[in-house]
Amino acid sequence: MAKHDLGIDLGTATFVVYKKGEGIILEEPSVVAVNKKKNKIIAIGQEAKEMLGKTPGEIEIIRPVQDGVINAPDIIEEVLRYFVKNAKTGISFSKPTLVIGIPALTTDVERRAVKEAAEKVGASEVFLVVEPVAAAIGSEIDITKPNGNMVVDIGGGTTDIAVISLGGTVLSESIKVAGQAMDSEIIKYIKKKFRFSVGEATAEMLKKEIGKVHPAEEEKEMMVKGQNIKTGLPDQLKMTSTDVQKAVEPVISEIISKVKIVLEKTPPELAADIMNNGIILAGGAAKIRGFEKILTEKTGVETKILETPDLTVAKGTGILLDNRELLIRVAVE
Repeated sequence: MAKHDLGIDLGTATFVVYKKGEGIILEEPSVVAVNKKKNKIIAIGQEAKEMLGKTPGEIEIIRPVQDGVINAPDIIEEVLRYFVKNAKTGISFSKPTLVIGIPALTTDVERRAVKEAAEKVGASEVFLVVEPVAAAIGSEIDITKPNGNMVVDIGGGTTDIAVISLGGTVLSESIKVAGQAMDSEIIKYIKKKFRFSVGEATAEMLKKEIGKVHPAEEEKEMMVKGQNIKTGLPDQLKMTSTDVQKAVEPVISEIISKVKIVLEKTPPELAADIMNNGIILAGGAAKIRGFEKILTEKTGVETKILETPDLTVAKGTGILLDNRELLIRVAVE
């Protein structure tokens, strides 16, 4: 295999790249800045995200993966080219193998578009793996055994719930409710309760810094800057963890409800396995404090969160780079 073989997680909120032999080499927000006049990408990742809400008319901020759907295949091609270029060290003429984690909701057309984009940027081989399966592998479960495991992958745009056994997905559900929906609910809550307006970046910061979804978690406070709707002037506001908990409650309830539905549909033998093995929480939005506690309480199944849930899919693609037999088995067309 080439020296710069890559595993890539094309997430709604974050792009993560794993390089064979090195591990995670890149973790950037899934945001791209485009100059519309010149039809040219001017920034990818954090640099582009920092431009959100601050750009002149000719610059557009694009999220190429939204709600678990790849909505800008041409942009994805440029993003993949950027990853491959960044991964090369020295002069290398070898073509990389790419293992790409894709949202479970992607259509055949979108999958073909990603494959074609990867081939255009010089990949020798392209394998696509749905994110819940990659997350299960990244959490170091042996998915080839006749043993049921449930993975709940809460990303930026979608929550993917999958029951996996014998190297395949027995049951799966995807809902377009995840981290970005939490941010939207925080914005709405602040506007309604405090007559105060904050942007997407501030809502996300509140979720990450002081957010919680279980009342037993420690209470924290944070001052945020925004616009006082009554006066129309810039102002600041004190927010608490309980405020965030109340704001995101509709999203958390919907995710828990969907997990319960999947558990109810699970065949009895696999349900017994899940009871023994527990539920595995993956994805960046799973990091909000107390998620594993509330899911354990509401389902009666012990839920475990991984140490770096936001990197699990990329780690799974990396493991697959070293296990060709399993890669061929789990790859989707």
